Amino acid sequence: MRKDLFYYNKQTLRYEKLVEPLKLKVLKITGYTLGILSLAVVFAVLIFNFYPSPKEEALQRELQQMELHYMTLSDEVDKMSKVLNNVQERDAGVHRMLFGMEPIDEAVWNGGVGGSEKYDFLTKFKNSGALLLSTTEKADKLKLQLTTQSISLDEIEEQAAQKEEMLACIPAIKPVREDKLKRSIRALSGFGMRLHPIHKIRKMHAGIDFTAPTGTAIQATGNGKVVKVQHKRTGYGTHIVIDHGFGYKTLYAHLSSASVKVGQTIKRGETIGKVGNTGTSTAPHLHYEVHHLDKKVNPIHYCLDGLSPEEYQTLANMASTSNQSFD
Repeated sequence: MRKDLFYYNKQTLRYEKLVEPLKLKVLKITGYTLGILSLAVVFAVLIFNFYPSPKEEALQRELQQMELHYMTLSDEVDKMSKVLNNVQERDAGVHRMLFGMEPIDEAVWNGGVGGSEKYDFLTKFKNSGALLLSTTEKADKLKLQLTTQSISLDEIEEQAAQKEEMLACIPAIKPVREDKLKRSIRALSGFGMRLHPIHKIRKMHAGIDFTAPTGTAIQATGNGKVVKVQHKRTGYGTHIVIDHGFGYKTLYAHLSSASVKVGQTIKRGETIGKVGNTGTSTAPHLHYEVHHLDKKVNPIHYCLDGLSPEEYQTLANMASTSNQSFD
């Protein structure tokens, strides 16, 4: 029960009941209210910080799971980067070397993906910003390297296609099948200074003479296009010239007949004519020449079909032995 307050009034000389002014009552009530509100705020902060709600606890668990997921993702990106670096090393050390290409510039391969301002928005995340920044940078660099490697593989594929075409065009087989030759190929007349069978003087023999019966099929030694089919009473007689591209041409001389025409596209192994004895010749045979960059070279280096390294060396030695040519 509230107690009333009294004070002594000197003018009336008696005790009178103390009545508080309305303004003071309002101030007291306001003070009590503000105090209660302040305590409520303090209690709320303490509760929220030390006693999170079930919803907040669920969000915290989710954030922890996301952090673990990003860490795992970052590790996976590191592994993929190592694999890609291994592919790039093989690319530089094997594929590009094989095709005579310069390796990918290391500065390009390890180059950055933009300034730090590109990732400014990630630094705003106080708790996870560093992890997000690291993972994003790794992913962007990996994406750039994948693009660079893809371009490199496209270049290698293009080079491989060109090499495949070149390998198909370069003369690489004998123009007459060995089983069709009249006698052992080891007795052929090769490239170099030889005794001319008619003039009986030593002259440069710029090809190889393959002896075979008249009418034996002659095959193109590489893909190409026929650029000459000529019939003469002397010299090469009936002869064919094929342009293989890449600086290579082959000549087939002293034919009994030609089965191709100028401008015709030829595949390796395709029959182009038959062995004969036309022109300046002493017996049925094929005179075969290889020209590279308009220079006559030793055809024995382009007769690689069916020969082991030892057999090829023996054949090369026999072809270089000085003897008499057939034309």
